[in-house]
Amino acid sequence: MSLSPYGLVELPVWGYFLVTFLTIESMFLGVTLYLHRDQSHGGLILHPALRHVFRFWLWFSSGAVTKEWVAVHRRHHAHADQALDPHSPVVYGVRRVLFEGFELYRAATRDPDTIRNYGRGTPDDWLERHVYSAYPYLGVTLFTLAHLVLFGVPAIVMLAVHLSAQPFFAGGVINGLGHAIGYRSFEMPSTATNLVPWALLLGGEELHNNHHAFPRSARFAIQRWEFDIGWLFIRLFRALGLARVRWVAPRPRFERRRRELDTDTVDALFTNRMHVLRAYARRVVLPVCRDLARREPQGSVPASASKLLIRHPTLLAEEARRKLRDLTDRYEVLRRVVEYRDGLQQLWIGTSANPSRALAQLRDWCHQAEASGITALREFAQGLPAYARR
Repeated sequence: MSLSPYGLVELPVWGYFLVTFLTIESMFLGVTLYLHRDQSHGGLILHPALRHVFRFWLWFSSGAVTKEWVAVHRRHHAHADQALDPHSPVVYGVRRVLFEGFELYRAATRDPDTIRNYGRGTPDDWLERHVYSAYPYLGVTLFTLAHLVLFGVPAIVMLAVHLSAQPFFAGGVINGLGHAIGYRSFEMPSTATNLVPWALLLGGEELHNNHHAFPRSARFAIQRWEFDIGWLFIRLFRALGLARVRWVAPRPRFERRRRELDTDTVDALFTNRMHVLRAYARRVVLPVCRDLARREPQGSVPASASKLLIRHPTLLAEEARRKLRDLTDRYEVLRRVVEYRDGLQQLWIGTSANPSRALAQLRDWCHQAEASGITALREFAQGLPAYARR
């Protein structure tokens, strides 16, 4: 009796596609829920049994070692887009991170200081010490053999697709393109972007800008029109008693009738500070730039003016900084818009230490903003009391 070239399980063509898709998607689900949201940041707490299912599956299907993955990712956040970032396109270039992201990841895992300083709190039980960490490639070897036995010749293509998926998409696309293209809802020192608003294929990791703005959040979708498929599974696991959410990114709540600033307002603004800065960009910077462009001779205010003012200062190249200085030196209204934004951010530094002082500073800021003569700024300041505590 000859062995079938299609192994023990012969499937139609669509069946091989389906099996490969499901193995890849379950691997990405383990990455985003277990390695990322649970182990790296702690915004999600998975049931111990579910943790181990994901830990085994990731070892078996990709050779991932929890401590290594977590350590490299935490170092990425600690030094985002700086020299010590293990896989930043700003440091290494988009092309290298996209196509050699896995190599950069492996290089970082070989640094004992990275593992020691950033890998704390990850599993250290008998299985981890004697199986998963001790034999990281054994799982992938068994995974490969299982595919060959079950599916025969078609398994060669299935394995090629599966084993290239995580290095390319997680190591390359998210870490590379996720810091180069897409849209930015929140400005911060990191160049992280949201690749798409509907994060369906990579477990929700496509919403990378949102994650960098709120690293601890178990939910990556922030805007009402965004969708994070990882959050859908979290809700399912939570309903089954297999997951507990510790923290999610805030969404602003408004009480439109509020007109007075108080300590609750200070607390609400601090909690929603990323949203407040986003609103400042949309309701102050953009209208002021548009109005200035209409009033000034055509071409004197470049179309990039608003982008220069909105972009986080640390991300501007030297030429962009020079252009921004020229604009703020030439137009007082732009200089004041930048100064008021910086002043608003300064209020948050001392909010938790001295709420009463922060309230006094906020009232003074709003009083000056309303008297600034800048319509958009006045209206923005008048709207701040509407921010309410959750």
